[in-house]
Amino acid sequence: MKRFIVLIILLSIGIFSASADFADFYHNWSEAFSSFGDPNAGLTIFPTLLIPMGGKYEGMGTAYTAVAWDSGYIEANPAGSSTLEMSELSFFHHSWIADSNIESVIYTVRYNDLGIGFGGKFLYIPFTEYNEWGARESKGYISETIASMNISYNFFSSYHFSGLSLGTTLKAAYRNIPSAIYPDQSAITAMVDIGILTRINLLKYYIARKKNFSIGAVIKNLGLPALDEPLPTVATFGIAYSPLNPLTIAVDFNLPLSFNPEDFPAQHWYFASGVDVAVTNFLSIQSGFQFKGDNPRISIGSSLDLEKVSFVVNYNLDLSGGLNPLDKFSVEAKINLGDRGRLAQQSRVEELYLTGLESYARGELSVAIQYWEKVLEIDPGFLPARENIKTALKALELQKTMQDRMRIGE
Repeated sequence: MKRFIVLIILLSIGIFSASADFADFYHNWSEAFSSFGDPNAGLTIFPTLLIPMGGKYEGMGTAYTAVAWDSGYIEANPAGSSTLEMSELSFFHHSWIADSNIESVIYTVRYNDLGIGFGGKFLYIPFTEYNEWGARESKGYISETIASMNISYNFFSSYHFSGLSLGTTLKAAYRNIPSAIYPDQSAITAMVDIGILTRINLLKYYIARKKNFSIGAVIKNLGLPALDEPLPTVATFGIAYSPLNPLTIAVDFNLPLSFNPEDFPAQHWYFASGVDVAVTNFLSIQSGFQFKGDNPRISIGSSLDLEKVSFVVNYNLDLSGGLNPLDKFSVEAKINLGDRGRLAQQSRVEELYLTGLESYARGELSVAIQYWEKVLEIDPGFLPARENIKTALKALELQKTMQDRMRIGE
């Protein structure tokens, strides 16, 4: 199965490469989806907000609202930071179209049920201005910069319930267009993302600590217009399901919103779907499809997770990019900063709990209670220990009652 997956990927890359020299490939694709064209496309400012940084978020076709496994949550769902397993520092490079590039960085950390994150995203496009005689007059960059600050909290988390995460990301955006290109077109604005996320077990036929079904919703880029143009505000609902331990399937439904529909009507709804397949415990494959107007996008990627460092490589194929030279290519390097002792604490809790069970099985009820009380000192939400203490106390009361009756009978 693993060899088959790798073979399919290699064949797909080979097919895409072979198509690079044939204009018919793009022509046929364009013709097939031309009827889905959206007349409202391109009416919003700061398109950088909708261009993925990279990582698994992009590899799964942006169907990541209910997944939010890593630092890609900062673009997908701001509620994700309070459920991350590890603190992370991620660096992204995205070769977008022609000579335009996006550089990004994200730092995120989790304190039990509290998650915090910071991100920066920078799109730059080089330009050169020539006069009417062909002489170069100036050169520089058109750029867009997005700065993000995230906070989220996981409410009601317990042994049986993973919790309900609520989060928000505050974003500031700045666009710089040199006056040599067009005067008075630089702009600055602010916006907010608001998200919700929860995970449960549903139709789960395998044993794993991780919940296998997730639901998420988010409103992105809710903010003030810039230069009288609206932001690309989008409401998204997503689900993710793992029918098998190594397989995750995700779907996102996206509804663009407009608060001035007469002058700036919203784009049509669109959806994204993605899969993640764990080939080994350190290698996974991602693929996704985003159906948006007459320019659908296919994504394919791979993640290599080492002990302290991870790498993610993606490629996107749509009608706005090219195969020769290759663009729509992204790379992520992620540093694992640890879990702040959560895994060690969990292992200690389980060790004490099991030791208490062994004492209980030997009839040492008081000793078992002592072990389970230590469990609750470390993790007050570990309900099995609390329930077992109640059971052991009732058993001790019953023993005492029996002993008293035996003394009276004597």
